[in-house]
Amino acid sequence: MAPRLCSISAAARRLLGGPGPRAGDAAAAAAAAAAARFYSKDNEGSWFRSLFVHKVDPRKDAHSTLLSKKETSNLYKIQFHNVKPECLDAYNSLTEAVLPKLHLDEDYPCSLVGNWNTWYGEQDQAVHLWRFSGGYPALTDCMNKLKNNKEYLEFREERSQMLHSRRNQLLLEFSFWNEPEPRAGPNIYELRTYKLKPGTMIEWGNNWARAIKYRQENQEAVGGFYSQIGELYVVHHLWAYKDLQSRNETRNAAWRKTGWDENVYYTVPLVRHMECRVMIPLKISPLQ
Repeated sequence: MAPRLCSISAAARRLLGGPGPRAGDAAAAAAAAAAARFYSKDNEGSWFRSLFVHKVDPRKDAHSTLLSKKETSNLYKIQFHNVKPECLDAYNSLTEAVLPKLHLDEDYPCSLVGNWNTWYGEQDQAVHLWRFSGGYPALTDCMNKLKNNKEYLEFREERSQMLHSRRNQLLLEFSFWNEPEPRAGPNIYELRTYKLKPGTMIEWGNNWARAIKYRQENQEAVGGFYSQIGELYVVHHLWAYKDLQSRNETRNAAWRKTGWDENVYYTVPLVRHMECRVMIPLKISPLQ
């Protein structure tokens, strides 16, 4: 806090119209000291502080409480599998043979949301999105059962020979986004991933809660998620389009709507890095 106090004191001196305290200038020194005392931890809401920093209301709840859906306890897992190029067809066939069995088995509290191969973006990659109905207990229950599922263990062993690497994240869904529901195709899907500056998730959510209405006319909004475990402060927005031309027209139309530009203006400074994948659904994907 010491550097902030020093900078504020200097700003206060400029506001007071003086060049700052000098030796023998007791009045200026007293004024600067008074200003420094005024800008203290006990006066966060004062008008003086508002001159220098953006006022943010204090938060006492976790992001998962403030931003996620209250009426559901769904937890999502997204998987990124980087496949050896020569194995992609075999990987897809193996995946399509095994994963639907878990999806359809009522003894497993998990379901497939979507399965894709990346078309544009990182090549030879498969992306899988799972839903666990019941949150973390459902995830734990599912993982414990899979440890004793001989077919699944054999599947994992065979799959491991086809992969360069893999990673995953556990996600929650934003309260203001659509619930991902199966849809007929053919469609292409765009997964836009934003890595935010730490501490900005609430601001991101506040802006997108207002902006999502500008992206609903063509039913392109599929789902919006943010990370809980894995790399943190990561947001995923999932969109569906008929083709690349439809994507281009839909995105351009958003800019003609009053208010969309404001969302971009306020959210771009929150982003450290962003990435776009255009994906093609696998045969087993509920999102076609």
